[in-house]
Amino acid sequence: MRRVDRRLGPFVSKNWSEVRRYFENAAIVHLATLMPDGAPHSVPVWASVHENGIAVFMETGSRKDKNLLADPRAALSVTDPANALDMAFVRGRAVRRIEGADALPIVDRISREYTGDAYPLRTGLVSYVIQPEVSWSRDHSE
Repeated sequence: MRRVDRRLGPFVSKNWSEVRRYFENAAIVHLATLMPDGAPHSVPVWASVHENGIAVFMETGSRKDKNLLADPRAALSVTDPANALDMAFVRGRAVRRIEGADALPIVDRISREYTGDAYPLRTGLVSYVIQPEVSWSRDHSE
């Protein structure tokens, strides 16, 4: 965490290597996708850094899944649970879709980060890896 000179304002980063820490906590992330008519669709999800992207999961055939299949563009935003003024967002593309049993290791890892346990639903799940293209964070910590 960087120190901030309050006279200069909060620390702002556009570097994914610094922004990713916001997605490494068990904080609720908002995932925005595009509806078929181009309208935004935003929902809270569990997410985690996976390789050099952000992994999310959902039920196969859900609105989120349909939207990402039709248009891989996505945006994610998160606030730090310890300081609601600290926040980050990422815009990027879903570069990988993992279905069925192959998705379970990612699903369970994310679930354990949030609950301490494997995800109870064992079928009908899909995970996506979203590759950040634009990253931004604002750190108000001292």
